[in-house]
Amino acid sequence: MTPILTTKLYLPRLRPNVVLRPRLLERLHEGLHRKLTLISAPAGFGKTTLVSEWVAEIGRPTAWLSLDEGENDLTRFLTYLIAALQTVVPNIGEGVLSALQSSQSPPTEAILTGLLNEISVLPDRFVLVLDDYHVIDARPVDSALAYLVEHLPPPMHLVIVTREDPSLPLARLRARDLLTELRVADLRFTSSEAAAFFTQVMGLTLSAQDIAALEGRTEGWIAGLQFAALALQDRRDISGFIRTFAGDHRYIMDYLVEEVLQGQPESVRSFLLQTSILDRLSGPLCDAVTGQKDGFAQLEALERGNFFVIALDDRRHWYRYHHLFADVLSVRLMTEQSDQVSTLHRRARRWYEKNGSTSDAIHHALAGGDFERAADLIELAVPEMRRSRQDATLRDWLKALPNELIHFRPVLSVGYTWALLAGGELEAAHARLRDAEQWLGPVTGASSLTPIPSGQMVVVDKEEFRRLPAAIAVYRAAIAQVMGDVPGTIKYARLVLDLLPEEDYLGRGAAASLLGLASWTNGDLEVAHQAFADGLALVQKAGNLSDAISGTIALADIRIAQGRLREAMRRYERSLREALAWSKPVLQGTADLYVGMSELYREKNDLDVAMLYLSKSKELGERTGLPLNWSRWYVARARISEAQGDLDGSLNHLQEAEHLYRRDIFPNVRPISALKARVWARQERLDEAFGWAREQSLSVGDDLSYIREFEHITLARVLLARYKSDQVDQSVFESLRLLERLLKAAEDSGRTGSVIEILILQALAYQAQDDIPAALVPLRRALTLAAPEGYVRVFVDEGSPMAVLLEEVARHAIVPGYVRQLLSATNANEDRTLIKQGLIEPLSERELEVLQLLKTDLTGPEIARKLIVSLNTMRTHTKNIYSKLGVNTRRAAVRRAEELDLL
Repeated sequence: MTPILTTKLYLPRLRPNVVLRPRLLERLHEGLHRKLTLISAPAGFGKTTLVSEWVAEIGRPTAWLSLDEGENDLTRFLTYLIAALQTVVPNIGEGVLSALQSSQSPPTEAILTGLLNEISVLPDRFVLVLDDYHVIDARPVDSALAYLVEHLPPPMHLVIVTREDPSLPLARLRARDLLTELRVADLRFTSSEAAAFFTQVMGLTLSAQDIAALEGRTEGWIAGLQFAALALQDRRDISGFIRTFAGDHRYIMDYLVEEVLQGQPESVRSFLLQTSILDRLSGPLCDAVTGQKDGFAQLEALERGNFFVIALDDRRHWYRYHHLFADVLSVRLMTEQSDQVSTLHRRARRWYEKNGSTSDAIHHALAGGDFERAADLIELAVPEMRRSRQDATLRDWLKALPNELIHFRPVLSVGYTWALLAGGELEAAHARLRDAEQWLGPVTGASSLTPIPSGQMVVVDKEEFRRLPAAIAVYRAAIAQVMGDVPGTIKYARLVLDLLPEEDYLGRGAAASLLGLASWTNGDLEVAHQAFADGLALVQKAGNLSDAISGTIALADIRIAQGRLREAMRRYERSLREALAWSKPVLQGTADLYVGMSELYREKNDLDVAMLYLSKSKELGERTGLPLNWSRWYVARARISEAQGDLDGSLNHLQEAEHLYRRDIFPNVRPISALKARVWARQERLDEAFGWAREQSLSVGDDLSYIREFEHITLARVLLARYKSDQVDQSVFESLRLLERLLKAAEDSGRTGSVIEILILQALAYQAQDDIPAALVPLRRALTLAAPEGYVRVFVDEGSPMAVLLEEVARHAIVPGYVRQLLSATNANEDRTLIKQGLIEPLSERELEVLQLLKTDLTGPEIARKLIVSLNTMRTHTKNIYSKLGVNTRRAAVRRAEELDLL
């Protein structure tokens, strides 16, 4: 779990003497009805002070988050965001936190959707302030914030305080009147405000002319005025001093800091410079850095003197310098005491180490150039960083280290491998594994680690070093699996088993699972199921029930591929009972079970229950973490839309699924692009469908493999759709030839799910050629295989052509009860489709002529010649007829026309 520094969540304490700015407060009040308030101006314009004064007035609960560079890590940003929200709404986002800490967190938009839905039902309105957003320089965080703003529910108003505009669609927000903005021109002190500042806050008595001169020279820049006021303390020739400075803010700042610092006692000046290295200040920490004993008193005195010190908590334990002041002090420190900088950082690092703040200790070790100690601390932090999924922070730390230093630290190299893999940097991960492997001698059987003799190798975490060979092998196997290198996956997974003792259930479970995934990729389904099930049992024995629950989706997918739908459902139900019996929070992966069960209910043609289970998945995911692979949810939703006849809606959901898909160790046996091609074929958008086939380099003569089986079946569908469109025999012949090869491969490997679909397509291909006897042969086999498992949609989705064939089958009393069920479902589905397509549109006179000729034995070209039209015109008329009648074939069109008395 990411440790939370609570001082980042405190609202800045109001100063006793501030300049009241009612004109700006009114602007902020008025903007509460909009989504976002943006306060964007350079340092020193009083942004934070203004907002803290405003939130004290509005009477709404306010969550405050002071950002720093650490929040460039998306996981850390979201963790702190939720921690801030919990200061006003206890327990909100608990499920999101669980998802962030999981081994495979869902996509950011899925996480934010859950959080936004929780916020939307809150009874009370509140404000969230993100202060210092300009420190964020990470596209994932910007994207997350943009999504949050776009979908922000009414209970929450967001305030962003920044020196530069964030990467948000500000123009669109302005156009929709959803944005309130305060910028430099708004924040500058007016003459009256400048006068109030000098007299009420700084206790100076200045003439109206001097105030006007200062306000004019600084252009209302509050920090400049404050520095001027400090420099004016105890100065006799005020007017002369005011005449001596001019220029832009940078030069004014340099000059005034020089004046202010030179006017301070040496002890104060030294304290300011030495503590400028700190992001946060406390008495004990300042004492450790300066070597003095008066840190707390110094901070209190600086605050009383309005010396750019901001209290971070109500008890005055923690402070920070005004950012611009700290920047200038840092520059001055480097100019005057550069030889002391590393020493100061080392003292800060030691204090943070002693007080248990590893992250801050690492920051100061890196800033002070103490790379050896930084590497030590990072190596010890790696296990916790993995558990809390702070891969981006770990990558930043390690990239700040000299490359040659990591090269000599095998444990650190393997930790780096994890961070790089989590970021999708496979090549870099390979390189880091090679760095680690150079220190390992030959590893055989169950031996542990044999370092190559060298005095240069450095190991800090001895326990992690002991696990190194097995860890390297696990990462090698995982990389190979992601890359589709099945032999590599098998090789390294077996090596893990050789290296680990029997009692290491987690490691051995991971290896067994990887072996199962390799067999799944190869299409050896029974072997895959057994190996993966054994792996999950070991993982569960190690206490990782969540991983075991998540793995159910793979086991069920394998059974579905084998045509064993009932067993897949039983496995889902059993895992769901185990998950729901677990105490809260709900286990990661539970939502995936509902998605899988929805798919099975869709196949059973119970679309209402299928939608209910998808809703349960979404609802559950919003509380505790969305499905392991969120794109599966959208695929399931797309297939329900397709079953309802909403093909455009189906494509929209598939587009979203494709956007969210992330390549992982599970084999991608049903690519989303192939699902889109199937919908295009149904829509007769054949150019797009064949474009997909070309992009995937698919052809009927390809060598067949399980990993591409779904794509090749899709290609057969596309070829069949082209034959129905243009009646060119080559297309149907190619489709049948490919289906025959696919059928043999699927039968030989026991992939009954594919066998059923292939047999159905063979039947449709023969029917399209008006060879009904030939069509009934594969259809009978498909029905015999499908009936015991309760398949429905695989037949019903084929529409009117399948209805015609099922009526033929019914006459032969083959599985009669099952066929009647399918016919009933097909007719009901066809009626829904007709309504969806608006079939009350009448046929034109020419279309009625074409329809009459479709009933004859004339071919398409012969009909075109008879009507004295081009073949393309003939095809257009035919396509229009099919669309208006809600059919896909010539035979079905004639049948529907007869039912409607059009002939």
